[in-house]
Amino acid sequence: MAEHILDILKERGFVAQVTFEEDLYKQLEKPTTFYVGFDPTADSLHIGHYIPIIAMAHMQRAGHRPIALMGGGTGMIGDPSGKSDLRKMLTVEDIDHNIECFKKQMSKFLDFSDDKAIIVNNGDWLRNLNYIEFLREIGVHFSVNRMLTAECYKQRMEKGLTFLEFNYMIMQSYDFLELYRRYGCRLQLGGDDQWSNMLGGADLIRRKEREDAFALTFKLLLTSEGKKMGKTERGALWLDASKTSPYEFYQYWRNVGDQDVEKCLALLTFLPMDEVRRLGALRDSEINIAKTVLAYEVTKLIHGQDEAEKAKAATEALFGGGADMAHVPTSQITAAQLAENPRVIDVMTLVGLCKSKGEGRRLIQGGGVYVNNVQLKNPDELCVPDMFEADGMLIRKGKKVYHLVTLA
Repeated sequence: MAEHILDILKERGFVAQVTFEEDLYKQLEKPTTFYVGFDPTADSLHIGHYIPIIAMAHMQRAGHRPIALMGGGTGMIGDPSGKSDLRKMLTVEDIDHNIECFKKQMSKFLDFSDDKAIIVNNGDWLRNLNYIEFLREIGVHFSVNRMLTAECYKQRMEKGLTFLEFNYMIMQSYDFLELYRRYGCRLQLGGDDQWSNMLGGADLIRRKEREDAFALTFKLLLTSEGKKMGKTERGALWLDASKTSPYEFYQYWRNVGDQDVEKCLALLTFLPMDEVRRLGALRDSEINIAKTVLAYEVTKLIHGQDEAEKAKAATEALFGGGADMAHVPTSQITAAQLAENPRVIDVMTLVGLCKSKGEGRRLIQGGGVYVNNVQLKNPDELCVPDMFEADGMLIRKGKKVYHLVTLA
């Protein structure tokens, strides 16, 4: 008999909290429609969205039907969970554009053919709601006292919670009810910071429809020190190659902490758990083998096998020596540009390795910049012809960030 999907998700480390667990086990013994919500606040998904997407793929492989619910309506308000300030308001055009971008990225992981998975926009019902009817039908089932105890509102209460945001929980709960009515959806999945909102939706279906509905949250992707993973010097770790290059993406996972490798392999790849445990058990320098597998597998899933191979080759070129340098991030500058930017610090700023010359100066003074593997000590060091070797001038910032600069 095939392993139960809840046991698969638990073994791989996804599950944080679940309602009516025994009943949910029974529910998932038959094909079940479930949903995950995505607020389209940017034109690309990031690594924080990746955990629920991988979980959706596991669920689909077990015979269940995913709904990817795009927040075309809720996105116009913004979820206050984990936020100390009011979110930036987006236009309808911004939101609709971002939804199209999300659809494209999700199709790499989920099979949308023949309604095996569907994408739905909650703007379809939220943007045209009649306020009085909504209050009478839905608002009557929500206790303000209980809502104010919800974790998602506590932080915002200190700075001032707007009535606009206060509506978010009710709107998300209404989404679940609508999806139940339209598609027979019985289960909502989401990050653990969504627990209060998700309980509201499951409870609303039980009250309004007298039917079973469930909520299951995932653990947030944290390091062993409890910090959020997926943050880089430049911000979020995006799934869009134009925002985070496949090389940068690969490097991020190649450099995770030793204690986090097994957890990341279980959550972010489809490798069998026996292999995950074998790789996670490697120690000392051998753990680098597991990190290479992690980086390759995750990059392959997001960006495809070709890009994963290129990123791996570039990494071996930099850390192993002797490999092809063709896939290291590269910028070409002209002799005229070099004449106008004669110092190494100028070139670093020109190619985007530092945001300003002040930042570059601080990095060099702190011993964090290398040119062709030689530490740079003088912030005013000039670029000389010898620095541009056969492949170009290789600048390293810190331990992990490499950039090849060639002359046109």
